[in-house]
Amino acid sequence: MIRNGRGAAGGAEQPGPGGRRAVRVWCDGCYDMVHYGHSNQLRQARAMGDYLIVGVHTDDDITLTVDGRDTYEEVKQAGRYRECKRTQGVSTTDLVGRMLLVTKAHHSSQEMSSEYREYADSFGKCPGGRNPWTGVSQFLQTSQKIIQFASGKEPQPGETVIYVAGAFDLFHIGHVDFLEKVHRLAERPYIIAGLHFDQEVNHYKGKNYPIMNLHERTLSVLACRYVSEVVIGAPYAVTAELLSHFKVDLVCHGKTEIIPDRDGSDPYQEPKRRGIFRQIDSGSNLTTDLIVQRIITNRLEYEARNQKKEAKELAFLEAARRQAAQPLGERDGDF
Repeated sequence: MIRNGRGAAGGAEQPGPGGRRAVRVWCDGCYDMVHYGHSNQLRQARAMGDYLIVGVHTDDDITLTVDGRDTYEEVKQAGRYRECKRTQGVSTTDLVGRMLLVTKAHHSSQEMSSEYREYADSFGKCPGGRNPWTGVSQFLQTSQKIIQFASGKEPQPGETVIYVAGAFDLFHIGHVDFLEKVHRLAERPYIIAGLHFDQEVNHYKGKNYPIMNLHERTLSVLACRYVSEVVIGAPYAVTAELLSHFKVDLVCHGKTEIIPDRDGSDPYQEPKRRGIFRQIDSGSNLTTDLIVQRIITNRLEYEARNQKKEAKELAFLEAARRQAAQPLGERDGDF
């Protein structure tokens, strides 16, 4: 899924540059509702070596072992531990809150409501306070964030330019499966994903959709290896002007319902007229609506888990501060 995160063809490990031994990097986590923060972590981890192995486990509580010790203590002592820089402004906690509160405060050009601000200050917060890992922070888009994820490549002669459009909200495996199927349609595909404005998505999806705003959705889609370019704020209707501008050879849409444009017209009328429209079945049953429904159904369980996790993380941080403040000879294990 992640751009530049794949190993060699067929999964076989290749030697590093100059024939040296390849550097194998291990990175683990729960990766619940994978978002661009996770993508950025994996991108950074991949850049640290030649071959990335990702471990996925069942608990978000990765900071401590069952006996209260640092999960990464052994590799730290061996000098083989590195940390990826956290992506500010995104967390699973924040995304869950948007689903539960049914507000539109996260949309572009929307002011944060007092209800959402109160949530951001308190959701899942344990009595001991707030830690830097579990919580809600404000997302700020920058050009550098886009550059980190973008391929930077233009269509080359002989490549088939394929255009897909949609919300791509809470970018998930259903989206990836769809894009993979689209990618297989041509020998040398160049896929352009058009992302609709927040207000446009809200018009045809309703409620408080999209859960992720346009800037966040842009980074999530750019991180996918199958996507070469993203149109940020694409028009809902695929017009003749758009097809001409990007020299589109093929337009694809999934099996989801095609909602008519505001004037009642078919948004894919022009590519259908040209005979370049294809509907693609991703083979996946997962949808953004299903993810949201799961979260709403399990709200209380999630809140309890989040509070427990944060309490343990705060205890770990406090223990680390106390140990760091002790004179060298008084620390555990010193003589």
